[in-house]
Amino acid sequence: MKKAVILGCGRVGSLLASLLSESGWDVAVVDSNPESFAGLSEGFNGVQVNGRITDDDTLRLAGLESADVVVVLTSDDLSNLMAGQLALRRFGRQNVLVRVRDPIKAKAYQELGIQTICPTELELDLVRRKLEVQPKR
Repeated sequence: MKKAVILGCGRVGSLLASLLSESGWDVAVVDSNPESFAGLSEGFNGVQVNGRITDDDTLRLAGLESADVVVVLTSDDLSNLMAGQLALRRFGRQNVLVRVRDPIKAKAYQELGIQTICPTELELDLVRRKLEVQPKR
């Protein structure tokens, strides 16, 4: 069974945690706001950890040391970067995906070896395709 640790239980984090859990994954989700866990589906059978995503003890409690994948999805780009670096460097996880809303920061994080997903770039690309506007080269 694959194991995922999701840092951030907002809209995307709770949907991803629920989807993976219902697909048979072992899932732990971490958030500093205990009310955020209310967004998890009734079928979620993973672990809910209340704490900061940059706290070593919280990450250990979530089982980050044995995670196959770590996905960082808070709304704070800086906290996401810190948590992503902790997962990569301190805990030795290789499959770490970090959400970064700022395209400039996303590029800088990628240069540090962190896999990023930038919703701003994805949204821009979708709109550009709908409008049939070609990117400048």
